[in-house]
Amino acid sequence: MPTPYRRRAFSVPVWILLPLVLIAALYYWHGLKTGVPGGGLFPAAPDAESARFARCSGPVRKTCVVDGDTFWYRGTKIRMADINTPETSKPECRDEARLGAKATERLIALLNDGPFSLQPGGDGRDKDRYGRALRIVTRGGHSLGMTLVDEGLAEQWQGRRGSWC
Repeated sequence: MPTPYRRRAFSVPVWILLPLVLIAALYYWHGLKTGVPGGGLFPAAPDAESARFARCSGPVRKTCVVDGDTFWYRGTKIRMADINTPETSKPECRDEARLGAKATERLIALLNDGPFSLQPGGDGRDKDRYGRALRIVTRGGHSLGMTLVDEGLAEQWQGRRGSWC
């Protein structure tokens, strides 16, 4: 028959570990929800990047927006690593073209709304197969891509493009 001391001795580590496991789970869940590497629970470094963005046009592209998930910043073409938006160059249907245009305009507004940060893409790749830098764009520790997802203008990146038709 176990003594009360053994039972109590066994339950003490569980009560110590349980809050730690819950905190770790919350930290992980918050990171998935915000799309911020590391969870975004701790204060982020101040957002230091900023520029004035417009829609890209012409052959010279330095700082402009291509579509809802791709833009040029200081001469570097950046693909937002945490989202996918409808295509604007070759949409499959009218709904995709309409949503793609809205996502593009919204990304321009979000980038122009104030300083932002560029975080590594999170899957270990620095560039995609087209040579675009893979980055998560954040402001105040929150992903601008997840803002587009919340507004119905993007989907969270699943490793492939989805259909908008």
